Amino acid sequence: MTLSSTPTSPRLIGLDLARTLALIGMAIYHLTWDLTFFGYVAWETLALPEWRIFARLVAGSFLFLAGVSLYLAHSRGVRRAAYLRRLGMIVLAALGITLVTFVAMRPSFIFFGILHSIAAASVIGLLFLRAPVAVTLLVAAIAFAAPMVARHAIFDAPWLLWVGLSQQVPPSNDYEPVLPWIAPFLIGMALCKVALSRGLIARWATWAPGRWAAILAVPGRHSLAIYLIHQPVLFALVWAMSQIAPPS
Repeated sequence: MTLSSTPTSPRLIGLDLARTLALIGMAIYHLTWDLTFFGYVAWETLALPEWRIFARLVAGSFLFLAGVSLYLAHSRGVRRAAYLRRLGMIVLAALGITLVTFVAMRPSFIFFGILHSIAAASVIGLLFLRAPVAVTLLVAAIAFAAPMVARHAIFDAPWLLWVGLSQQVPPSNDYEPVLPWIAPFLIGMALCKVALSRGLIARWATWAPGRWAAILAVPGRHSLAIYLIHQPVLFALVWAMSQIAPPS
């Protein structure tokens, strides 16, 4: 791993569009959660297999895109200032979510959610910037399979729940531990490396988006801010609706 002041790669409009799509998916899931909380939708809805798959695909897409972004930004050498600034923002946002949810919903507060997982993956991912693609994908496969074959009661200790190998799943409203959620992050890194080596990134960087594509990409450029504010806004809107038209 080297430290560098090499300028970042050109911003990819396609990556911003993908983030926007992930944000839309997360907003849909959180809106459904809010509707169940206020009684408009049955709680059993969120337990349906299709909804559980949908939630995992949305979370996995965020981690995948974070892996792509890490490799794209630091493939020529870790730009320390930019890396630490971004990591610091994610860590502070994650700690803020932990604090707010601990006060508001203590029994199921978020202690290791999607932002915590992205922060941890962003540190672990530095070890794979120079790793061969095959090695990165192999580790991703092991990380994905580990919770299915290597759970142990020792990981039920509160200070080890972040690992993801506990036998008991904690009652958190958002729980994405390192295992298996580091897997989509590493896959994103590996595929980005392949795309760069084949010149695909350079071709995508020259794409001139149309008006609507450019507009749709705007939320993706501010994904962290939108992630932080969208759920409070949706929750407030559903609460207001419950005051005007309570669920039957």
